[in-house]
Amino acid sequence: MINQLHETEARWFAVYTRYKREKVVLKRLAEQGREIYLPLQKVTRYYTRKIVHTELPLISCYIFARVIKKEYVPILEDPDVLFFVKQRADLLAIPEREINILKAVTGEGIPVEVNKMEDLPREGDEVEIIQGRLFGMKGFLLETRNRKIVVIELETLGMALQLQLPLEHVRKTGKRKAHGDNAEGKAKNRFNLMGK
Repeated sequence: MINQLHETEARWFAVYTRYKREKVVLKRLAEQGREIYLPLQKVTRYYTRKIVHTELPLISCYIFARVIKKEYVPILEDPDVLFFVKQRADLLAIPEREINILKAVTGEGIPVEVNKMEDLPREGDEVEIIQGRLFGMKGFLLETRNRKIVVIELETLGMALQLQLPLEHVRKTGKRKAHGDNAEGKAKNRFNLMGK
């Protein structure tokens, strides 16, 4: 087990809070003189009679604390803090570079969607189209020369359709297929819908 808390060098760690209590924890810990960061995203919500502008946490239930070892337990004693986020059993510090990326992204004022790395579709993954007229169609993701292409197999015809779609138009539904299983094996017999 790895524990990257240090006696004298303050390092960033992710802290998991109760649902919708991120701002409360931020305020309390900041009042105690702790270095806390909560990435917020500006959101506009449209209601029947009004438009509301608000700031919501970029990553639900996450705040970031820059702490030394002796500050670990006092933070856990906050009533709305559940735990420090670990990777497996390891308490790993978050590099300053990644905190700076979060600060830069939230400072741009553009919508950001956060996904776990394992949830993002990758080459060979089975995917389902979730937008447009092809909604519900299933295939697998093929990447060629930095283009993300969804391949939909027509098994009876022995062909496959290739569609170039933005990644936000698909969601991962299955594990990655063995490399070369379909992506290369059926490359010789495809009907191309990309107009190229």
